[in-house]
Amino acid sequence: MSLAPASAAHEHATVDRSDAPHVLAHATAPTPIADAVQGECIVELELRHAGRRRVGLRYEIHGDRALPAVFVAGGISAHRHVASSRAFAQDGWWQEQAGPGRALDPRQHCLVAFDWLGAEGDLDAPIDPADQADAIAALLDAIGIAHLQAFVGCSYGAMVGLQFAARHGSRLGQLVAISGVHRAHPYASAWRALQRRAVALGALQCDETHGLSLARQLAILSYRTPEEFAERFDAAHVSDGRVRVGAEDYLDHCGAKYVERTSPTAYLRLSESIDLQCVDPSVIRLPVTVVAVAEDRLVPLSDAYELVERLRGETRLRVLRSLYGHDAFLKEEAAVAAVLREALDDVELEVAA
Repeated sequence: MSLAPASAAHEHATVDRSDAPHVLAHATAPTPIADAVQGECIVELELRHAGRRRVGLRYEIHGDRALPAVFVAGGISAHRHVASSRAFAQDGWWQEQAGPGRALDPRQHCLVAFDWLGAEGDLDAPIDPADQADAIAALLDAIGIAHLQAFVGCSYGAMVGLQFAARHGSRLGQLVAISGVHRAHPYASAWRALQRRAVALGALQCDETHGLSLARQLAILSYRTPEEFAERFDAAHVSDGRVRVGAEDYLDHCGAKYVERTSPTAYLRLSESIDLQCVDPSVIRLPVTVVAVAEDRLVPLSDAYELVERLRGETRLRVLRSLYGHDAFLKEEAAVAAVLREALDDVELEVAA
């Protein structure tokens, strides 16, 4: 998925480092930038469940590379384009938090993001969150970034951030983990298993797209809350001889938008990847800010408490309240911005001291 206009400048890199088990070859170092650039590098990774694979990693860098680097990662539907820039004017997936004057300011930080391993649907194999963390490390090698001031991850991105902190902690200053923890809760995994079965049922009926749309609609119910739906939608009514509930049009819209931009294979493999999350928090000894949402039905507050208790570095927990449940990181702009500013400002003060 490319979000860049055809006329925009791109970088291309191929990594070749025989001394690193996850990287195949060395690439020419890209030049510093002041705005934003997109590129792709080719690396070889040892996937935990699928063996050694040669893969392409598509990334975007927003801000001057001389600035402290912050890696930004969202849910499985997020991508490398976090915010708009002069080079890439389309709004990014986290436009409310990234950009000049916002919590993630490319004038103060070099923002780095990539398309998830498997996001194009070209990797039809189990993908562990640990594989994503290793892919990020390989990407940083390719683009010449030795150390991240911070990793900001939301949902699946928070899970991958915990994996990165556990596997590549020497390269990271701090982690901000929003609505994602060290394990997949069995209840949430059951939700996702049913969503994947909807895709499979659609494929059996030669209508995989319809199955994916239905899976997305089921997912929306798990992302949001009954309280939001009670405020937002009217009671059921009869239309053309059948009962139609108030939320159906909204859910249909969500499903239709999703299938326009998502490969069924990518969805299935990344959905599975969430359920493979398993990291030992006790091996993480760097500062972590854990952000939980009390109404989140996919990541229970009790799991966030457990994560905080088991982490071994400086740790703080921020609990938000939101009608939007798991989607609060996309909707609660002011509250999330305050957490991000606090975390990043603290690191900058420590560096200055």
